[in-house]
Amino acid sequence: MRAQPGPTNALTDVEGFLVGCAEDLVVRTGVTVILADKPATAAADVRGGGPGTRETDLLAPENLVDAVDAIVLAGGSVYGLGAADAVVAALGARGRGFPVRPGLPPAPIVPGAILFDLANGGDKAWGEAPPYARLAREALLACTRTVPLGTRGAGCGAMAGALKGGQGSASLILPGLGTVAALAAVNSFGSVVMPEQNAFWAWAHEINREYGGVAPSHGVLDAADWGLAKAAPIGREATTLGVIATDVALTPAQAKRVAVMAQDGFARAIRPVHAPFDGDVVFALSSGARPLPEPTALALTTLGSAAADCLARAVCRGVFEATALGHERCWRDLG
Repeated sequence: MRAQPGPTNALTDVEGFLVGCAEDLVVRTGVTVILADKPATAAADVRGGGPGTRETDLLAPENLVDAVDAIVLAGGSVYGLGAADAVVAALGARGRGFPVRPGLPPAPIVPGAILFDLANGGDKAWGEAPPYARLAREALLACTRTVPLGTRGAGCGAMAGALKGGQGSASLILPGLGTVAALAAVNSFGSVVMPEQNAFWAWAHEINREYGGVAPSHGVLDAADWGLAKAAPIGREATTLGVIATDVALTPAQAKRVAVMAQDGFARAIRPVHAPFDGDVVFALSSGARPLPEPTALALTTLGSAAADCLARAVCRGVFEATALGHERCWRDLG
């Protein structure tokens, strides 16, 4: 039986996870919260040359904590890292978190990552009150099984090369194994479309015309032609963030391997990628609902490969669904 997308073709096709988004269209920024029903095994893989992250070191397999309560993705560059603080406070008030000792509040484990959307034309004159804590609280309250696509959440103010970026998601049900899904906030330096045409680099991975069904018009490429990449970038101006979720039970080390393999989804969808300007990060989450079949190495390989495919598709869907906040050029404008 062939692998197919889940019912909603989104991250929440994996039972045990919810997604919430909030945006400020005046500021042109947003926050996305991925909430686990119960602590989920997690790992992170950081490949970009200019990352902005929170508690990714905590997820290393050799360290104490092996599960998270939520993941937070945000715009705002360094200001957006404060979004996770609000989620920590809210979850702690709910009694969620790593138990410390009787009489003390729990410690919610909420890793996060940010992308740079400060130069997108929005009103960033927030003084000492950046909007990210507020947006994070709104996103947490908005968590459901519906995953908004396009100019939503952390992808609200994003740019994918010279095109409007956004938030995308995709899933696959793997017969005999389980479900794997991805969410991406696409703010890449590189281009997601092939030079001088509107075919996505990851066009061959598309399922059911989920991002337009456009095949390349020609196949001869110039290795030095990056097409609609960003012009004259500076450090940390570009980042694509990804979250992989699966119901297959993984150890922290196995989740790390899935995150590593899933980074290839960025390479399939964005050219160039993992540049010095990018802060690319992939998180991997496991609800542990289904056992990892034997032989485990082969099953893990299948899962990681499918995660990369889902992430490539999520990148394309985020750009395909994006709409302009101002005068940005969108994929649908390419004709």
